[in-house]
Amino acid sequence: MTHDPFRLVVVSAGASDPSSTHLLADRTAQRAIALAREHGRDVQLSVIQVRELLPELPQALSSQFMGPKFRAAIDTLVAADGIIAAAPVYKAGASAAFTGFFQVLDNDLLIGKPVILAATAGTSRHALVVDEEMRSLFAYLRTLPVPTGLFAAPEDFSSTALTQRIDRAAKELVLLMESGFARSVREDSWGSYQHEYGSAGGTEVGVNFDTDLMRLATGGSHRPT
Repeated sequence: MTHDPFRLVVVSAGASDPSSTHLLADRTAQRAIALAREHGRDVQLSVIQVRELLPELPQALSSQFMGPKFRAAIDTLVAADGIIAAAPVYKAGASAAFTGFFQVLDNDLLIGKPVILAATAGTSRHALVVDEEMRSLFAYLRTLPVPTGLFAAPEDFSSTALTQRIDRAAKELVLLMESGFARSVREDSWGSYQHEYGSAGGTEVGVNFDTDLMRLATGGSHRPT
């Protein structure tokens, strides 16, 4: 029996190029691909670089208007069988770009989808961000975060402990993708969820954008009186 390839999506909020955040996400993705192939399944990998969406983020947050890059990212996530979500950590929290991207999405867009949560930082003092902050965000989005979270400070990239955690998380992701749970939810009960964007349930659509404040908030400029 021939199976369609798994669609694995990496969402990386790394701010630089090269980025340690993207390096961790890619390393994890390659391990998941290898394990899936051992199970007889090919994987189609897509990458969403959040930094490329930043010009469209202010308007998406303020008005729910999605620019072309945001719409393409959403379409990619809709089709995903599994996700690797990786964020840089600043001052004990995932980056604003990372959280802003996921806060814009339909609250039920990712329901049932298995996710590996990963974070990087300059010091191991931030190691609890994955479980204390990121896991709660993805619980709210009703995803299925795998039990093993990934965190890497600079000294961790050469450690066998990180390699073992990546292997464990990748195995958990592949097993959840094989279960087909997310696809079953979409096919059988998708219409029973509320599907609201942002935190106000769609009430933002009545916002007047033709004001100085809103033009500034959506990336425009102040219009002199």
